[in-house]
Amino acid sequence: MKPESPVLLKQVSILDTTVPGDRLADVLLIGGTVVAIQPELVSPAPETTIIQAEGCILAPGLADLYSHSGEPGYEDRETLTSLAAAAAAGGFTRVAVLPDTAPPTDNPAALQSLQQQSQALRQTTSFNAPQFDFWSTLTLKREGQQMVELAEMVAAGAIGFTDSRPLENLGLLRRVLEYLQPLDRPVAIVPANLALRGNGVLREGVASIRCGLPADPAASETAALAAILEVIATTDCPAHLMRISTRRGVELIAEAKARGLPITASTTWLHLLLEAGDAANYDSNLRLTPPLGNREDRLSLIAAVATGIIDIVAVDHAPYTYEEKAVSFELAPAGAIGLELALPLLWQEFVASGKWTAGQLWQALSVNPRACLGQPPIHLTSGQPTEAILFDPHQVWTVERGTVQSLSANSSWWGKQLVGRVLHTWMPQE
Repeated sequence: MKPESPVLLKQVSILDTTVPGDRLADVLLIGGTVVAIQPELVSPAPETTIIQAEGCILAPGLADLYSHSGEPGYEDRETLTSLAAAAAAGGFTRVAVLPDTAPPTDNPAALQSLQQQSQALRQTTSFNAPQFDFWSTLTLKREGQQMVELAEMVAAGAIGFTDSRPLENLGLLRRVLEYLQPLDRPVAIVPANLALRGNGVLREGVASIRCGLPADPAASETAALAAILEVIATTDCPAHLMRISTRRGVELIAEAKARGLPITASTTWLHLLLEAGDAANYDSNLRLTPPLGNREDRLSLIAAVATGIIDIVAVDHAPYTYEEKAVSFELAPAGAIGLELALPLLWQEFVASGKWTAGQLWQALSVNPRACLGQPPIHLTSGQPTEAILFDPHQVWTVERGTVQSLSANSSWWGKQLVGRVLHTWMPQE
């Protein structure tokens, strides 16, 4: 990574999740180190970049618990370099990459190849690339229902284990949890019953009827979730429940936490902002898995994030080419990009409106995902290397090819104006 000149932020608002409220101060940074925080500072050297940061926020870097890379296998969708650029532009200093590439990350050689590429990328890019962590698959897709060599993948540096798709063999799930318990790595499970889901692409309800689209009943999530929670209870192995999207799913998570089960849970940013009725224009970029929920689902998820029942808001960045998405809603692959869009849209919807505090948003986007991955929270402390971002919640920009770093454009906000943008990202220098 190239050395950086000093940057002096004048009268920036400092967001520290360990301290209520914000504080105004001058902050001097060199590379990824906070050199000084004082009510007023003067420039220490002629080469110092001085930024009048009134109205901007200096905050810990964001962490995404799960997103997709196109590389290897689908480089026309996204490469590791473009994924890193998109993450940095969106304020994410750490991204855990899902293993569903081609070939999948299910062996030490594949994992180590990605780690080496990531390390080289951080040393050669002109921007401050985020730290990539890599999930391993739970099972060998080529071999059917068979576990990967869990201990070997841990030794190779896997951040945790997930298939990023439903694991419906509960006997296999129980064995996986039993084997994983002593390995001290997170396991992320997708709760979905594929037989109940059928070919559903929108949550069952009034909107799915009006749109005439195949419906996915809430029970496809909750029946699987209830069974998974019972398996977790028998093994007492910590587990993360991915992509919770229904009101009843939130209730089951709350009940399980009240029972003392060792679980965390996440929803995606799009399930907080949109609902099934928003797909009335058949925009294939709103074809997601799980599908967009009904109004009561979205409101329940919003409340659950605010109260901590849902621990994490994940981006689940899923790039696809124009040709892949330029089909009917039912036939389109599920997923949308989001690393560059999540923070400004969530900020405007929840923080600017007063529904959440900035601290609550950062808890779900930074503190809790890092904790799930076994990493400590970031503190903006003088003299300490840090991952930090400068966010302007008032800057207006348009989502278009000249402003977006991702190779893909599959977003329903394409061509629209957003309010709020990350101006700079700092990472510790190596």
